[in-house]
Amino acid sequence: MKRMTALLFAALLSLVCACGGDSGSAGQTVSVNGSTSVERVILTLAERYMLDHPEIKIVYDPTGTGAGLEALQNGVCDIALASRSLAPQEEAAGLVPFVIALDGIAVLVNDCNPVESLTVEQLAGLYTGSLADWSEAGGRSGPVACIGRESGSGTRDGFESATGTEDACILAQELTATGAVLEAVRNNPQAIGYASLASVEGRGGIRILTIDGVACTEAAILNGTYALQRPFVFVTRGTLNDRAQAFFDWAASPQAAEYIRQAGAIPTAGQ
Repeated sequence: MKRMTALLFAALLSLVCACGGDSGSAGQTVSVNGSTSVERVILTLAERYMLDHPEIKIVYDPTGTGAGLEALQNGVCDIALASRSLAPQEEAAGLVPFVIALDGIAVLVNDCNPVESLTVEQLAGLYTGSLADWSEAGGRSGPVACIGRESGSGTRDGFESATGTEDACILAQELTATGAVLEAVRNNPQAIGYASLASVEGRGGIRILTIDGVACTEAAILNGTYALQRPFVFVTRGTLNDRAQAFFDWAASPQAAEYIRQAGAIPTAGQ
């Protein structure tokens, strides 16, 4: 009777912890938390891995880079996802980054907008307000509506770092997810936005601009000629449990590269 009670308690504890999204110490769960830009990559990898390992459940919470790193530091997840490089103070706090893929930050306009290319300087001008009308950037007359991500977003950090607009952007909308940015640009002919290339390709109603005459493509990102790019990073802290380490090792291997590419990002394994 005592043994049955102990087993029942253990099973209930495992279920509660798995549903609560803790650090993955319960059951066969690997808990992943962080960047929404990495969503297509992590979901593609998780789906493939779980097909081959049906006893494992990969749980992903799309909270954003900053929140994911905080969750990792607080022991809430096994692996955090970041769509920017770690700051020195984050690494000093014990966070360990591994670049699993590269991604371009695509600059988006509504399909009705005739502008096809911008320089980095023009892009910075639009976002800081020194260019407030589309006619100043080669478009039709009309006010510019700049769409951006929230503070703490890896996409925002990457965009502002690449354009030199840290803490200077004037936004018509500040949104908390990649999908919301795409919808905002799709629904506003005056809008300009930015999002992960991995999340944009194949979407209707929007168009990707070239920057300094260079298209946001895999080749241009790999050779460094496309100016707006950033890493997709798996972040750990301390020693991973066996199941999380096994998933990490597989996701970082050449065997997973084809699935990362299917998700629209550029795998770094073997590069």
